Amino acid sequence: MPSNTVLRRQRAMGGALGVLVLAFALTYHFFPQLFHVSPEQTTPRGMSLGGPNAGQQQREQVPAIAEVNAGPPMTLAPASVIAARMKHGNAHLPEQLSEDPPAVRALLARATKALRAGELVGARESAAVLFAQALKEKPDSRRAAQGLFDVRARLVAQIGQDIAVGDAEGAVELLDALRTLPHAGDDVAQLETQLKTLLTVRPMLAKAASQLQQGKADQPAGDSALDTYREVQKLDPQNAVAEQGIFQVQRVVLDRALAAVAQNKFDEADKELARAADIHPGSQQWQDVRKRVDDIRGQRANGILAQGRSALDGGNLALAEKLARQARDVDPHLPTLDQFDEQLINARLYASYRPGQVFNDHYIDLPGKTPAMVVIPTGSFQMGSPASEPGHNDAETPQHAVTIAMGFAMARSAITVAQFREFVRASGYRPDSEKLGGASVYDERSGTMRDDADASWEDDYAGRKAADDLPVVNVSWNDASAYAAWLGERTGKIYRLASEAEFEYALRGGTTTRYWWGDGTPQKTVENLTGSGDHSPTGRRWSHAFRGYRDGYWGPAPVMKFAPNPFGLYDINGNVSEWVADCWHDNYNRAPVNGGAWINPGCTARVVRGGSWGSSPDQERSAYRQGVDATVRSGRVGFRVVREL
Repeated sequence: MPSNTVLRRQRAMGGALGVLVLAFALTYHFFPQLFHVSPEQTTPRGMSLGGPNAGQQQREQVPAIAEVNAGPPMTLAPASVIAARMKHGNAHLPEQLSEDPPAVRALLARATKALRAGELVGARESAAVLFAQALKEKPDSRRAAQGLFDVRARLVAQIGQDIAVGDAEGAVELLDALRTLPHAGDDVAQLETQLKTLLTVRPMLAKAASQLQQGKADQPAGDSALDTYREVQKLDPQNAVAEQGIFQVQRVVLDRALAAVAQNKFDEADKELARAADIHPGSQQWQDVRKRVDDIRGQRANGILAQGRSALDGGNLALAEKLARQARDVDPHLPTLDQFDEQLINARLYASYRPGQVFNDHYIDLPGKTPAMVVIPTGSFQMGSPASEPGHNDAETPQHAVTIAMGFAMARSAITVAQFREFVRASGYRPDSEKLGGASVYDERSGTMRDDADASWEDDYAGRKAADDLPVVNVSWNDASAYAAWLGERTGKIYRLASEAEFEYALRGGTTTRYWWGDGTPQKTVENLTGSGDHSPTGRRWSHAFRGYRDGYWGPAPVMKFAPNPFGLYDINGNVSEWVADCWHDNYNRAPVNGGAWINPGCTARVVRGGSWGSSPDQERSAYRQGVDATVRSGRVGFRVVREL
């Protein structure tokens, strides 16, 4: 038989295991639905504990009552597994002086078979009876001593599981069997203590769940779910159901804080947040809500301040100051409040225009006018993307602050075929698609882009004759720059391609999300994107698309067909990608922070920004960028111009 030292260690470990599994007990007892157990499915259980998977099967037969879910879903290992983990303390067995005789070996074989079958106690052919009989016939049989220990360990583990799942009746029944085994007194005492605790806290937890249902989360004092859960913790400090219940109480208080924020009652929200912090200091859900409240506070204050900027842009200084005070009342720590004076100075930089105003310049030497231009407000933004953004790549790093200190205007849409044709006819310019020959256009048969030596700027994305209101494609960076320079000559103003920073700033339109419309698939039609609902003339569909989105176009759509972004720009992140002025650099190390173009004399690769009709969702991100040889002509790339104010 095992020594007393070994048995004490085993019993201590059994007690510790009991404490661990008790956390599972109440959850399973009160909330069997978490384990897909229905009370109607339960059946009585005898002394046989089954085979290796018996513990798993028994848990599905435990009687249960329906309660409010106040605990996390948990699982227990089968009793045989738990018992096996207890064996490491059973190192000291009797020193066997001779081999077991045939009769003893036969008994041991029957006993082992019964143990494996889960037939532990209660019958003549049970493992306990057979191992005891073998030990009686040969007192130094190590196998017999080990077998009795295994039976006891299995019983202890199963009783612990019964207590854990709240099956008090089953635990009592097995405790009676455990008492019949030698050296089981300490185990019995520990398990009885655990059983007594279960019977004490079970009605308390039911009461707390009822109080939660009645809306008594933390009030009234002395008769709330929080008070009851605290009482349970005094009796059972490791009770996981009570711990989870306290989290639920805190959730209720945090919801009150969010409700207060929804009504712009930020002082009341702060009080509720303080109450929630007292319930469970530093919890993750408290930190999340605290951040959410701060974010909403900042958004509200920024929204008011944005109205103040609009008033300032309109010359109404009194209204601008009033709105600034309101923003300060909502969030006195709003960083942009300190920048308001700077915004006042910037507002003077729009000349005779105001942000969002749309205008055209008329030609000074021939009939006609420029494309419609919209005034972009000055400001600052974070250029690039954080590493945490889905689809992020190293070319978008390091994310850095850029300040657009001077006002400028940007074409409301990409330059159209008709507008580019006017330039070609009036200037005699010969585009690269004619000089260098062809472009890369879409091949419906293969579903990919292919080189077409006959394609030109007058053709669409697939090499067919293009309509006048489509964005011009199959143009190079050189063609785009030439068009901007021609506009400058006709108007006496400075027209050029946008810098990469100006383009991203204008594209974002003041947003910080993954796309200007949000972080995922648009909830309404906003751009000509790759949607899973779109298909080509022959029925092709995108392999990487916005799930559930449909805009009805495969290839470019007529300009200004969809919604503008917050700055009033159409098709800025869809339809066609667009050339910008900058040379290509692999990252933003040493990039300008003033919004200017990053130019290296003699560079041959330029930057293309914005998504197109054929871009994947990752390529539609506001921060996405790519480098392309300046002579490339593609059915996916066009351009728009900016005008300095």
